[in-house]
Amino acid sequence: KSANPQWREQFDFHYFSDRKDMLDIEVWRKDNKKHEELLGTCHVDITALPAKQTNCLELPLEKNPGSLLMLIAVAPCAGVSISDLCVCPLGDPSERQQISQRYCIKNSFRDIKDIGFLQVKVLKAVDLMAADFSGKSDPFCVLELGNDMLQTHTVYKNLNPEWNKVFTFPIKDIHDVLEVTVFDEDGDKPPDFLGKVAIPLLSV
Repeated sequence: KSANPQWREQFDFHYFSDRKDMLDIEVWRKDNKKHEELLGTCHVDITALPAKQTNCLELPLEKNPGSLLMLIAVAPCAGVSISDLCVCPLGDPSERQQISQRYCIKNSFRDIKDIGFLQVKVLKAVDLMAADFSGKSDPFCVLELGNDMLQTHTVYKNLNPEWNKVFTFPIKDIHDVLEVTVFDEDGDKPPDFLGKVAIPLLSV
């Protein structure tokens, strides 16, 4: 019940600088659990923003009154990566030793914000639900930790896909939950949900 809401949320998106990327933002209103209404949209050309600085933008909503105040920074990615199993970031023994040293007890308070990082190997899925008329699915896997999101490639026409990818996330809150969701790619339509698992970091 506010016409001037404050969210104070931070989202990290990962993109490659050779792409022409637009950040699309939508503002929605909720009447109740079932009814939602789009209040407006705005767009930011990421490539036009100065790099390595925080840009304060006031963005008017298109076709509707109101505006959004946002802080957007384009900076080199730190701590987030996607790689193949054969070049796993923790596969090198010397790197493992450096990481162990970095997070040992005596260095706990050197950088309070540097809690640690999570490395996830997404190997495969087994016996997925068939989402297409052909009796197959086109599955891909999405990993979310806090406001970070990474995803695998799509394996087409397969109910037992193998991705064999390694994902590395910086941990910002030890109470976060890793959510792993499998979707069926459906062309221009929204993907179909095939299943989900949630893993609290404190359980690892």
